[in-house]
Amino acid sequence: MRVFRRVILPVAWLAVFAVIAVTLVKIAFVDGLKPDDAVAGPSAQVAIPVVQAARATVTNSVEIKATVQSDAPVGVRSAAAGVVSHIFLEAGAKVALGERLYQVRTELPPEPIEETEQSTTTAGEPGASPPRQVARVPLYTYTDVLAPVSGTLETMTVLLKQQVGVGEVTGTVNPGTFTVSGSVNAAQQYRLLAKPGSALVSVVGGPAPFTCPTVILKNNASSDTPATGGGGGLASAGGGSVGRSVPYAQAGGPAGGGSAPEQDNTPTGTLSCAIPSGVEVFAGLGATMTVTAGESANVVTVPLTAVQGSVKDGIVWLAPAGSVPAAGGDGGPAGPGAAGSAAGPPAEAPANAAPPEQRKVQLGLNDGTVVEIVSGLAEGESVLEFVPGAPAQEQPGAQFGPGPMGG
Repeated sequence: MRVFRRVILPVAWLAVFAVIAVTLVKIAFVDGLKPDDAVAGPSAQVAIPVVQAARATVTNSVEIKATVQSDAPVGVRSAAAGVVSHIFLEAGAKVALGERLYQVRTELPPEPIEETEQSTTTAGEPGASPPRQVARVPLYTYTDVLAPVSGTLETMTVLLKQQVGVGEVTGTVNPGTFTVSGSVNAAQQYRLLAKPGSALVSVVGGPAPFTCPTVILKNNASSDTPATGGGGGLASAGGGSVGRSVPYAQAGGPAGGGSAPEQDNTPTGTLSCAIPSGVEVFAGLGATMTVTAGESANVVTVPLTAVQGSVKDGIVWLAPAGSVPAAGGDGGPAGPGAAGSAAGPPAEAPANAAPPEQRKVQLGLNDGTVVEIVSGLAEGESVLEFVPGAPAQEQPGAQFGPGPMGG
């Protein structure tokens, strides 16, 4: 036991410490001098999205959020000046268009006085007598004041023997009708230049969708030029259907000093339509008006994001030479009738390629996603999917950041 404690145990501890020391020396002076393996870091290649012009069917349908409103009462105006001689109806009565409400008596101007008998003696001579005259009988005309519209006689402010003047408002008739009306912005007004004649109205919590036959489009009060749809809307030169492009910045991007304004949703006009009689609605109900202003079948189209311009005229940027299809698709055009898609999966152009070439095109209808190319671009030609300098589009999908808590 004494030998184990004095000889064997110390030798064992020395062996352990020696192994530890050798290991530390190897790690510090042998393995530490070897070159580290290269670690692959994150990398990315900037590519320019490219899309091909393809044939599709473009349906120019505009959806507008609207509200059901009661039509304002119509004033009853006196058609003549005079005294009220008779009242046919009182306030609260149901009236029809053209029905008599009250009557106005107007006295005619006096006629010249006629001599009935005169002496044969010359006036001024002795014995001459003054002529005798016939008393004038007053003459009157009677004018009926009629209801301007059908409805309920809401107010009647005239009394018997009251003096009224021409054009004086003497009451109101509530037509009991409704109008659905909603605001439109400048982009929607451009899309409605083709003068829609009717709208499909869907009332929240109301009856089944129904057709509103007469659509009226007019500018806000700040504009002096009204515009109507169906009954005579904003006229486009040439009478053809026209489209619009998304109002992006000028070509050249931020480096060129231009900024990219966002699309303005400020209301610039009002679209309204009289609700047909027999449709049960109430004032204040929400509604959606769907207005279709033209359809173009099997036409050359590109995404709206690829076009810069205004009504009829636009500019696209041709893809540089050497563009390659993006991963996951061949970049080929979509088949005819592919509504809502101008082309297949976008292609990508090298970031170091030559600057894209501008080309003017003629625009037709658009559905808010794609726009018809009337001329200037052939089917299959590749253009930049986004206007140079346009703001980045937020892509749907997973977002970076802390996720929801809990399991």
